[in-house]
Amino acid sequence: MSFNPNARLDPGQIQDRRGRGGGIAIGGGIGTIILVAAYLLLGGNIGDLGGVVGQQPAGPAASGDLSACQTGTDANQKEDCRIVGYVNSIQAYWQDEFTASGETYQPAQTVLFSGTTQSGCGTASTEVGPFYCPVDKMVYLDLGFFDELETRFGAHGGRFAEAYVVAHEYGHHVQDLLGRLGGGSAQAGAGGQSVQIELQADCFGGVWADHAVSTGFINELTDQDIADSLDAAGAVGDDRIQQQTQGSVNPDTWTHGSSAQRQSAFRTGYQGGDPAQC
Repeated sequence: MSFNPNARLDPGQIQDRRGRGGGIAIGGGIGTIILVAAYLLLGGNIGDLGGVVGQQPAGPAASGDLSACQTGTDANQKEDCRIVGYVNSIQAYWQDEFTASGETYQPAQTVLFSGTTQSGCGTASTEVGPFYCPVDKMVYLDLGFFDELETRFGAHGGRFAEAYVVAHEYGHHVQDLLGRLGGGSAQAGAGGQSVQIELQADCFGGVWADHAVSTGFINELTDQDIADSLDAAGAVGDDRIQQQTQGSVNPDTWTHGSSAQRQSAFRTGYQGGDPAQC
């Protein structure tokens, strides 16, 4: 994939807090970190884990300098600007979709951080992976996760694997705006509410992918780009993670869905291009 070199980027949709991390407020040692990471990878609702993650007030909305990210050319050359381009494209699509449906889309910022940072849902740390916080309506992302996606979870990587991660998190923002996230702890298990929420966010990510070129930020998507997205979705399926970490699979404890389910959900969104099908 490549960005339209003439596209105008809006870095104001990103907060850069890298290098400004605070202390870790996750209790329970490494076992808790693994539990939280397994739940949150690619989109778990950190607000549901109040008993595990210390509830801290959100930190200051300090913005780093992403002013160099001005055009699609910058997004083609620099990773930071590439994330800006993804966020701009995703939000441009959902803005248009909400407007066409007579709804009001409220933009959400993405917070780039390293180490730890404060969110409205507690302390965000590198260990828990990307997540959306419905309290402050922000997406939190440590760019180091994209390396983890390859080295730890065995994904092939690729630029559009990164786009899938960001689009999934904004899928949760869309759910939040539509009142579909609910409150309290989501029921786990293969047929539980948590899995259904995650699969819908995967589907919403696929819907954006189908419309990505029409937003004007992205020139084209190739079959390989979509294959990279599907590979990333499969890499973080509950069954695959459990097999790697436990040597066995227990569907009763799933929170995100199997590899096949996650790939199917993204494919449904991409092939249909209609949020209603999600």
